[in-house]
Amino acid sequence: MMFPDRPIILASKSPRRSQLLREAGFNFMVHGIDVPEDFPDYMPVEEVAEYLARRKALAAVDLIKHDEIILSADSVVIHDGVIYNKPEDYGEAFAMIRTLSGQKHRVVTGVCLLGREQERSFSGISDVWFDELTDHEIDYYIRTCKPFDKAGAYGVQEWIGLCKIQRIEGTYANVMGLPVDLVYRNLQYFIKPS
Repeated sequence: MMFPDRPIILASKSPRRSQLLREAGFNFMVHGIDVPEDFPDYMPVEEVAEYLARRKALAAVDLIKHDEIILSADSVVIHDGVIYNKPEDYGEAFAMIRTLSGQKHRVVTGVCLLGREQERSFSGISDVWFDELTDHEIDYYIRTCKPFDKAGAYGVQEWIGLCKIQRIEGTYANVMGLPVDLVYRNLQYFIKPS
C-alpha cells in the first residue's frame, strides 16, 4: 500500500472515524478538536461539511511540528435542503428519524488534509434510502442505540442501518463518517518523491 511515510493526526473524537482508518491499515494518532459548528446562512448545504472540516484542520494547525498531516472531517445529513445535525434529545432524534423514514437523504462528509506544504479539501457524497419505520421501531432504535452523537440521529453500522436501509449510492464508509477511499487517494499527494 502507498501511505505517506509521515505521521497522520486525526483531528476528530469520532470513534467511527478511528475504526475506519484502523481497519484500512492507516497509522495515525488521535487529537480531538472542539470548534463551533456554525456556518454562514447563505452557504449551500452541500458545502457545509467541507467548510467545517477545514475549520477543524485549521484549529489543529499548531499540531504540525515537522511533517505531520492533519486529517479532519465533518458529516452532515441532508433531506429536502435541510441539514439534520446531532439530535439534542430523544424527541429531536425521534422527529429526525420519522422525517427520514421511507425517504431518500444525502450524507456529505467533508474532509481536510493539511500539511506544511499544502491543504486538500474534498467531500464524499452518498445517497441513502430508508425503508418505512414504525413508531415502535424508531423508539426501539433510539432507546437501544442512543444515537445522540450522530448526524441525522442514526448510525449506518447499527440496527437501523442493518435492518432499515434499502440501498446506498456512494460508499458505506462515507455514511459511517469518513470517505476512506477519497482520503487514501488524496494522501498520495503528500507522498515525498524517492
